[in-house]
Amino acid sequence: MGLFKWISLALLAFIGYVAYEVLFKVPPLPHIPDTYWGKGRPRPDDVAIYPFTINVTDSVLNDLKTRIRSTNTLTPPLEGVGFEYGFNSDYLKVVLDYWANNYNWRKFEAAFNKFPQFKTQISGLNIHFIRVTPKVPATIKVYPLLILHGWPGSVKEFQGIIPLLTTPRKDKDFVFEVIAPSLPGYGWSDAAVRPGLGAAQMGLVMKKLMARLGHAQFYVQGGDWGAFIAANMATLYPENVKGLHSNLCVAHTALATLKHLVGAIYPPLVVEEKYAHRMYPVSKVVDFMLMETGYFHIQVTKPDTVGVGLTDSPAGLAAYIIEKFITWTHDDYTFLSRGPNGAVISDRVRLEDVLDDVTIYWVTQTITSSVRMYAETQNKTQTLLGLMRIPTHVPTGCINFPHELAYQSEFILKQKFPRLIQMTHPARGGHFAALEEPQLLADDIFEFLSKVKVVEREEEELRRVEEEIKREEEKRARKPTSPSLY
Repeated sequence: MGLFKWISLALLAFIGYVAYEVLFKVPPLPHIPDTYWGKGRPRPDDVAIYPFTINVTDSVLNDLKTRIRSTNTLTPPLEGVGFEYGFNSDYLKVVLDYWANNYNWRKFEAAFNKFPQFKTQISGLNIHFIRVTPKVPATIKVYPLLILHGWPGSVKEFQGIIPLLTTPRKDKDFVFEVIAPSLPGYGWSDAAVRPGLGAAQMGLVMKKLMARLGHAQFYVQGGDWGAFIAANMATLYPENVKGLHSNLCVAHTALATLKHLVGAIYPPLVVEEKYAHRMYPVSKVVDFMLMETGYFHIQVTKPDTVGVGLTDSPAGLAAYIIEKFITWTHDDYTFLSRGPNGAVISDRVRLEDVLDDVTIYWVTQTITSSVRMYAETQNKTQTLLGLMRIPTHVPTGCINFPHELAYQSEFILKQKFPRLIQMTHPARGGHFAALEEPQLLADDIFEFLSKVKVVEREEEELRRVEEEIKREEEKRARKPTSPSLY
C-alpha cells in the first residue's frame, strides 16, 4: 500500500474518531459537589423552615416613586419605529406614568401573601419558596411538583397557575402539592457570594430543598432557566425526579445542530410539515436570534456592569425587563409603537402583572445577581460537565407554545429526551407560559402526569413479572435432580 493510501486511511480514521467524539459519544455523568454558597466559612445549615411574609417598607416604595418621577427626559423614538431599536420611549412614558400614579404594590403584596411562603437555608443560602399543600379527601392522591421560573421572571409568574394545579379535577384522581422557589439570587432568595452557581449547581440546591420538605421523589416543571435547571435535575438525579415537564425543551448538541441543518435541505426528514415554519428557513431563525439575544451576550460576559444602571434607575429596569415581556410573547409586538394599548403588554398579559415582576426586582435589589446566572452557566466549566450531551432517562413532556423563542422537533429532541412521552402544540402563547396561559399549561401538566402514571404502572408490572420469572428460575435451580437409574 502506498504512502498516500496510508495517509488517507489515517485521515479517515481521525475524522471518524472526531465525528464520534463530537456527535455520538455520551460523556460520563458528572458529580456536582455540594458547595457552600453563603457568606463566611462553610458551616452546617439551619435546617428549620421559617414562615415568610412579603412586607416592603413604605420608605422603599416612596423612594421608588420619587425616582420614577425624577426620570430624565427620554430620547424620542425614530419615526415609524416600534421596538426594533429596543424599548420605545413613547410607550415607556406610559409605563412610568402608570407605575408612579396607578400601580398598587400593596394589592399584589396582599394577594401573594395568601400563598403559604417560607424560607429555609440550603447550602448556606436562605431560599424563599411557596408551598401549597391541597386539603383533599384520602381518595385523591397528592404528588409533589417543583415549578421553576427563569429570567426576567420570578415567582410572580406562578400566581395564576398555582390554584389550578392544587385544585382537584373531576376527571383526575390526583392533584399537586406545589413548591415554587425563588431561584438563588432572585426575589427573596439569597445570592451566592462566590462564583460557580450555575444551572447544574442550582439543580442540586433545588433537590436539597425538596429533600428538606420530605420529598425524596418528585416531579419538576420549568420554563426559561427553570427549564434548563429542571432538565439538569432529571439528568443528574433520575432516582429523585420521576418526571420532567418543560415549556422550553431544547437539545444543544452538535448532533442536534447537524440534524437541524440537514432538515434545511428537506424539512420532512426532521419535522412535521405543519411545524416546519418554526425551524426553517434557517436564515429566518438566525436573524431572529441575532436580533433578540443582544442582552444574552452582555449578561454572559459583563453582568455586573449592566446591573449597575438597572439597580440605580427604575426607568432603565422597567425598559430592560418589560421589553422581554413584549417581544417574547409575540413576534409581531416588536413592531408596535405602544403595545396593543397602554395598559396591556399582550392580549394575555396586563401591564400591572409585569410591573409586579419589575417591582420585585427593584424592592429586592436582585437584578445584578439574577443576570449573573448567564455568566455562571454559559462558560467553559459548565460546558465541560457535558450535561447537554447526556440523555435524560426520565419520562418527559414538552409543550411548545407558538411564540416561544426556540423550537426543535420531536425527532431532534428524542436524542436528549429518549423517553419523550408527550409533545403538544397549543394554539396560542409565548415564552412566559405560566403567566400568559396558566390554564393551558396546567392542563398539559395534568395530562402529562396521567401518562407518567400509566408508564409507571407498566414498568411496575414489568418488574413484577421479571421478579416472578427470576424466583421461578431460582426455585428450579435449587430443586434436586432425581438420581439416575443407570
